[in-house]
Amino acid sequence: MSEFPVITIDGPSGVGKGTLAQYLTCKTGFHLLDSGAIYRSLAYGVTANQIAIDDVASLVALAETLPVEFKATSIIYDGTDVTAKVRTEEVAAVASTVAAIPEVRSALLNRQKAFAQSPGLIADGRDMGTVVFPGSPLKLYLTASAAVRAERRVKQLKNQGIDANIAQITKDIEERDLRDSSRKTAPLKPADDAIIIDTSDLDINEVCQKAMALLWDRNLMK
Repeated sequence: MSEFPVITIDGPSGVGKGTLAQYLTCKTGFHLLDSGAIYRSLAYGVTANQIAIDDVASLVALAETLPVEFKATSIIYDGTDVTAKVRTEEVAAVASTVAAIPEVRSALLNRQKAFAQSPGLIADGRDMGTVVFPGSPLKLYLTASAAVRAERRVKQLKNQGIDANIAQITKDIEERDLRDSSRKTAPLKPADDAIIIDTSDLDINEVCQKAMALLWDRNLMK
C-alpha cells in the first residue's frame, strides 16, 4: 500500500472518470494522475516522431523519457500544450494499441507510482486499482453502455464544432473495449474489491456525490 491515500478510478472511456477525478482532486486537495493522458501523450509522441508500432525498443525508450507534465487541466508535452491534440480519436486508437504492449506498460509503471505523494492521490485510468495501486483504500470502477458513451462523445465533438458519425463512434468504442479487456497484460476490469458505479442513467453531479459519500465512509476526507 502507498504511504499516502490513493483513490483509484478505473473504467473505459466516456464514463465520466476524468470529470470525477478532477472534482475529487478539488474537494480533497490531493494530487491528480491522469494515466490515460500519459498513454495518449506517449501515442502523440509516437505519431509525432513517426515511430512504428512494432518497434518496441523505440516505444520503450520514448516511454522511459516521456517529456510530459500536467498543469491543472492542461497536458504539456516537451514544453508545448497538446491538450486538444491528444484527445483525438486517432491518438486514442494508437494509445490503446501501445498500451497493450507489456514492455511499454512496464516502462510507464514506476512513473505512475511516483505520483503518490502527500497528502494523497486521485488516480484515473484503466488499471489503477488492479495493477498500479492494488493497495488503494477506495477503488471505484465506472461503467456505462457503449451507446450512451457514444452519444456523450458525439455531443462533446459537436460542441467543439466537429462532425461525428455516431455509428462509427459506437463501433470504435466497442472495438477499443474489446482490445482493452482482452489484452494479456493489465486487462480492463474492475478490481475484486472495487465499487462499481454504472453512470448510464446518472448525471455527473450524482456520480460525484456517490463518490464523495464513499470517501467520507472510508474516513478519507479531512
